[in-house]
Amino acid sequence: MATLFARDRTAAGYAQIAVERAVDQYPDGLTYAIPPDLVGLVEGRRVVVPLGRGDTPTGGYIVHIAGSTELDPDKVKFILRADPASATLPPDLIQLARWISTYYCAPIGITLAAMLPAAVKKNVGAVTRLMLDLGDPLPLGQKLPPKQRAALEALAALPGDQRPIELHALMERASVRTRAPITHLIERGLIDARRRTTIEATWADQVVDAFTPERLTDRQRHIVDEIAASLPGGFSSHLLYGVTGAGKTEVYIRLIERTLAGGRMAIMLVPEISLTPQTGGRMIGRFPRHRVAILHSGLTAAQRHQQWALVAAGEADIVLGARSAVFAPLPEGRLGLVIVDEEHDGSYKQDQAPRYHGRDVAVRRAQIAGCPVVLGSATPSLESWHNATARQTYVLHRLPERAPGLRLPRVQVLDFMAQVRAHHDRRVHLFGPALQDAIRRTLDDDGQVLLLLNRRGYANYIACPDHHCGWVMNCDHCDVTTVYHRAGRLPSGGYVQCHHCGAEQKLPATCPDCGRRIITFGLGTQRVEEELTAAFPDLVPGQTMLRIDSDAMHGSADLHEALRRFGQREIKLLVGTQMIAKGLDYPGVRLVGVINADTAINLPDFRATERTFQLVSQVCGRCGRSDHPGLAIVQTFNPDSPAIRLAAAHDYEAFAALELEQRRQSGLPPFSRMARIVFRDGDLVKCIAAARRAHDAIVSLAESSIRVRGPAPCPIARLNDKHRQQVEIIAPTAATLQTLISAARNAGVLRPGAAMAIDVDPVALL
Repeated sequence: MATLFARDRTAAGYAQIAVERAVDQYPDGLTYAIPPDLVGLVEGRRVVVPLGRGDTPTGGYIVHIAGSTELDPDKVKFILRADPASATLPPDLIQLARWISTYYCAPIGITLAAMLPAAVKKNVGAVTRLMLDLGDPLPLGQKLPPKQRAALEALAALPGDQRPIELHALMERASVRTRAPITHLIERGLIDARRRTTIEATWADQVVDAFTPERLTDRQRHIVDEIAASLPGGFSSHLLYGVTGAGKTEVYIRLIERTLAGGRMAIMLVPEISLTPQTGGRMIGRFPRHRVAILHSGLTAAQRHQQWALVAAGEADIVLGARSAVFAPLPEGRLGLVIVDEEHDGSYKQDQAPRYHGRDVAVRRAQIAGCPVVLGSATPSLESWHNATARQTYVLHRLPERAPGLRLPRVQVLDFMAQVRAHHDRRVHLFGPALQDAIRRTLDDDGQVLLLLNRRGYANYIACPDHHCGWVMNCDHCDVTTVYHRAGRLPSGGYVQCHHCGAEQKLPATCPDCGRRIITFGLGTQRVEEELTAAFPDLVPGQTMLRIDSDAMHGSADLHEALRRFGQREIKLLVGTQMIAKGLDYPGVRLVGVINADTAINLPDFRATERTFQLVSQVCGRCGRSDHPGLAIVQTFNPDSPAIRLAAAHDYEAFAALELEQRRQSGLPPFSRMARIVFRDGDLVKCIAAARRAHDAIVSLAESSIRVRGPAPCPIARLNDKHRQQVEIIAPTAATLQTLISAARNAGVLRPGAAMAIDVDPVALL
């Protein structure tokens, strides 16, 4: 490996490389020599370098280039090769990565690696489709050959929301067998043609409403004007609080219009891929002359590379996607607006290093770019609400009423236990009479129904019926109960799965301790589906009724098809988990049913109440989006809970005031800042010892205003055969917390990796 060193070749310069490894002790990267054949490398380019004594080829990113080095040149290794130019992060993303690395306590190389999709690193190919729309009008008196005229007339006959159309689809409509007639029309400018990636061509079919309202409401217009006034003027942060159906999306679209008119690009984030087809279709419909790039993890590798390349080349005007779209590689100086829809959603938090929050990173990216950022929600996170109302670091904009012609749904909160007792038999039912009757009335009136149960599977409790025995089926690898899933293809009728580590096994027939036949009970979306089939024979699973959860949807294509069929009213009833609880806008939905609103309210997490309020509010807001009144029925064992009662009353501000006062009294976020350190080890004694050492060292470094709690077992004390202990740091300000974390990193106390996870601003504490 001697040729790796500078003494064998003349270096054309030196680069600091952030390698894709957990090398936290080198925050500025490792120094490598640039070989003469790689002159012209730029900061942000991904390269491959030899790492360690074995010179293992390892990916990394150039974070700085210099003409000389203070190290001994004879001991500096050479860069092995450079990836294609498309694998380059622009300067503002390098700056953003430095901030993420520092704030979220993650190695810089791991942070940069999270920004660049694997498909781009591997240079996966791209496929495009030719999409056609009407071009210049045919001159008066001009004649066309029959096949060209047939193609042009077929295109002109299409409604505006069905154009542009894919080449082969137009050939079929016009009954022409070759491309030649259409090619001649394109050459003459009578048909406008441009290449779209497969993802754009597919999602154009998801257009629900390309209609532009003639006028905004006074409140909408005032908000658009107020935010747009800051578009060319630098960074500003805005919180758009509007009830469900108030027209927040129309505000986003008008702001994007003004951004594009100024020659800049916009990024819009949504929390779930379930929201992206409908939002993407709406954007494509409203901006037919602009390119919309889609970025999220549900795409194929080729699609991710296609979209990334479009953005990097400056060919996309709007970037839409989930959490990782905040890293879209827009050309320097082009970003003009960042929007974070449903900003409260926990899906914006990354659960692996770097454990960043997409909303907060979006704010930071807008700050770097010098442009406005708009955070929107009907149920803002308490952090954002506090920033807007108490700290006033965000400008608050309110849309307290639904768009003209729409009314908030009437919400009924029902005692689940009383509803169950109302049945005349002794079997356990998931629907009380009120919800069952409402479903029947809605279906008979040709309405659509959404049913939410935020728990997949069939039953979440598998046990021996003999209370003297007490056997319960837990995961062999985690300290949690397993979940029974129905699967007719298996002889036992199903399988048992751990929803944390994914371990699966057959459902046992008998108790391993006493031999009695085991029982399964509890709630799950599969069981809801089964009970619906029995209660409503006219609902046919897969045809007029569909289940949406991670078991039923095996990829983004399945989800897009399900939502397309629901939008076209082929599906009358959707039952699913929180994937259906937010952002979806279908006028046909007249009834929403929450099977059990209590699935998260009693979790050992100070945010459990907030999440319950948000989930109930959001799912209830899915109905009543037409001239038909909407009804939401919420079944709960806690009908007097403030979170559920205030969600039913659509009173976010009262809930926020109540919950914030409790947080203030407890000294919890947003009145403080928190970091959670989780220690993992297969040996419990070693795990406790590591947590204790870190706790003591942190206490010795902390100032008196900081609380250090623990070490203590995590609520789920063992996951995937690893014991888990936690230490929590609660500081009065972000600056105080960051000072302590930096000191602990420099002292070698905090070293993120397989044995230690560091989560700054955690959103879940299980």
